[in-house]
Amino acid sequence: QVQLVESGGGLVQAGGSLRLSCAASGRTFSSVAMGWFRQALGKERQFVAAISWSGGSTYYADSVKGRSAISRDNAKNTVYLQMNSLKPEDTAVYYCAARRLTTTQDPAGYTYWGQGTQVTVSS
Repeated sequence: QVQLVESGGGLVQAGGSLRLSCAASGRTFSSVAMGWFRQALGKERQFVAAISWSGGSTYYADSVKGRSAISRDNAKNTVYLQMNSLKPEDTAVYYCAARRLTTTQDPAGYTYWGQGTQVTVSS
């Protein structure tokens, strides 16, 4: 069982930066792949970034590639999403998710989800 709690969301002006954190409970954090997803109002949940259990492999959606960085600290049971050069279209609720072993960009492949943190980017 893995429980996830996101933090770090907020209101930021376009061009600004935010770092989201996702704290995980459970002793198996180092063996789970982690992903970040987002869901804008009235839209489907979409993939943002993912990281392998070791942190050695990372994956990004084209919409955030070059502006975002996913990382993890297994000693702290925490995964991060650094987002730079934010745009109004990045406005959404951001969720972290966990699944055993391998990464995937499909939200249906994740077993555990956090409650989400709101990111609002003003123009």
